[in-house]
Amino acid sequence: MIMRKAAAPARTITAAEAAGLVRSGMWLDYGGVISQPDLFDVALGARITELADIKIRNTLSMRPRAVMEADPEGRHVHMVSLHMSGYDRGLHAQGRCSYTPLNLGEISDYYRRFLDPVDILIVKARPLEDGWFNLGPSNLWMRAVIERARLVIIETCASLPHVYGEGSAIHESEVDYVIEGDHAPLPELPNAGATAVDEAVARLIIGEIEDGACLQIGIGGMPNAVCSLLAHSGIRDLGVHTEMLTDGIADLYRAGLVTGAHKRLDPGKAVFTFAAGTKPLYDTIDRNQDLLCLPVEYTNSPHIVMQNPRATAINSTTQIDLTGQAASESDGNRHLTGTGGQAQFVRGAYAAERGKSFICLPSTYDKRGERRSRIVFNLTPGNIVTTTRADMMYVVTEYGIVNLKGKSAPERARALIQLAHPDFREGLERQAHEARLLPRGFSFVGGVRTG
Repeated sequence: MIMRKAAAPARTITAAEAAGLVRSGMWLDYGGVISQPDLFDVALGARITELADIKIRNTLSMRPRAVMEADPEGRHVHMVSLHMSGYDRGLHAQGRCSYTPLNLGEISDYYRRFLDPVDILIVKARPLEDGWFNLGPSNLWMRAVIERARLVIIETCASLPHVYGEGSAIHESEVDYVIEGDHAPLPELPNAGATAVDEAVARLIIGEIEDGACLQIGIGGMPNAVCSLLAHSGIRDLGVHTEMLTDGIADLYRAGLVTGAHKRLDPGKAVFTFAAGTKPLYDTIDRNQDLLCLPVEYTNSPHIVMQNPRATAINSTTQIDLTGQAASESDGNRHLTGTGGQAQFVRGAYAAERGKSFICLPSTYDKRGERRSRIVFNLTPGNIVTTTRADMMYVVTEYGIVNLKGKSAPERARALIQLAHPDFREGLERQAHEARLLPRGFSFVGGVRTG
């Protein structure tokens, strides 16, 4: 690990004094998720109209950013997101936030190889303990940012859970300034209740999960529904090697179903790089040595993921075409989230011994009162492909599950039509025949397993 050396011992200053260090044209870094600064953010917002051309890089804002609210026309500050939350998405729609296309597991490398040094890193951490500031459950690419930052400012927050794992703390000798935080409660990400469709999809996935599976669970109602059903499935000795630690995974851990006994890497430990959820999740994490919060290049790299037998990746998407391309991050030209770790976990899980990757989605959605199919002949113009057709393994809707590996283009089309809502199947089949994606006389049924 490369240690940064501050020019002088860390000095405690106010949030206003810290904001006073910002100059026009600077690149600031707010870190990500629950470790983004609040007191500094408010103080910078109070003087943002004095500055010009300020860029702030961050990930998954969990609450509104005061500096952005203080500049509603975007004349002084612009946000650059590495993965968008709903709040960031709203800023993007206003032209006040941009997205950087990337695989989340490669971001540390981006900071070290491709991005200019950060002028000021401002991030929350726990108060100093034995010479170290613990960064809480947002390890991510923080070590790479610290190495490349001209100034490092810590805003203390005793509410952050204390985590274990390489790269999860910063030594006091690396810090330039400290802001005494207000230790306010952490932002929470509520869990939406599972719908009947979510539960139908989850039941199909559960039928493919084995004892000893090593789970990666993505964000969303369907992956969380899988966790809920797993708790009552009789499946045992689960492992966890994931990007995001969710409430659903924490529930499985508290129920004694996560033992990591069959993991080849980090046996007995649940591995993640960041957490977002509710207070019970944060309480489960705090000083829990069964859980390891590790850098994103370790959690997400396919060559690491594949080393755990029965690696099982469960992620969701918003649209799939009849060849198996999944668009998971945009609605046409309207950006929604980001690539995240989906593509990397799809590849890593497939490459593992007895590994499996699942991409799930409801068959339909409503737009302006009109029901539409999420399985389409062609993706919506402007939609971004997150998981390629060559990488796609299992696809799941409430109407069935199919493994696309090894299937020809006509076989894929036939199978995916069977996964679509019945109201749209005839139209999809007609389009496939007109484009000769389904040749005349082709009768293969697609290998779909229904509930």
